[in-house]
Amino acid sequence: MAISDPDTKMLWGRAAGICSNPTCKADLTGLVEQGNYNVGEMAHIIAKSAKGPRGAGAGGSDSYDNLILLCPTCHRHIDKSPDGTYTVEQLHAWKKQHEDTIRAQASELRFSDRNELVEAVSRLLIENRSIWMEYGPESIPAQNDLGSNAHRIWNLRKLDTVIPNNNKIINMIENNSSLIDAADYQEFINFKNHAKSFEQNQYTRLDHYVTFPQSFAKAFSL
Repeated sequence: MAISDPDTKMLWGRAAGICSNPTCKADLTGLVEQGNYNVGEMAHIIAKSAKGPRGAGAGGSDSYDNLILLCPTCHRHIDKSPDGTYTVEQLHAWKKQHEDTIRAQASELRFSDRNELVEAVSRLLIENRSIWMEYGPESIPAQNDLGSNAHRIWNLRKLDTVIPNNNKIINMIENNSSLIDAADYQEFINFKNHAKSFEQNQYTRLDHYVTFPQSFAKAFSL
């Protein structure tokens, strides 16, 4: 069986499109004039074949749990290295450490006042909105040209930029919640509900998810 679309999106989204080798961290997505491409490879931690790299038993599955996102160079180097150089346990540890790092981005930031916090949040919201306006389903290219590759670029940018930015916003506000009042905090909860359901919808389609609360953008803008 081929790797499923939900497993593919989960792997790319949780790794934010970055090589999971802690000594590499290469950006695995890019854009070209004719379209979009990615240079990331979804590598099996336990090979599909028992005779493959780190093979065991009947072979490993194509599921998210048995995959790690790597650049082609790291993938080739790891799989071509002598047996035992890179173990199953080590690759699982790389993956967990990398995904935990992505999830925790901006959680250490401390701001001196509300304005500093709002400015940092605003910058991330501006980046997300610019991506939406350029490539999202309601963007001019997507609306005017049915053959446009905008939706393909949007699918990548959701995973490697928008979702990580949303998590950064959540982490920053939670770590600086003492700087905002109850009304701001309610707007933050609305945004957090949106961000969590938006991310889940990328991995497993939901019948309904919380749309972006425009009131949050108004509250957290200078």
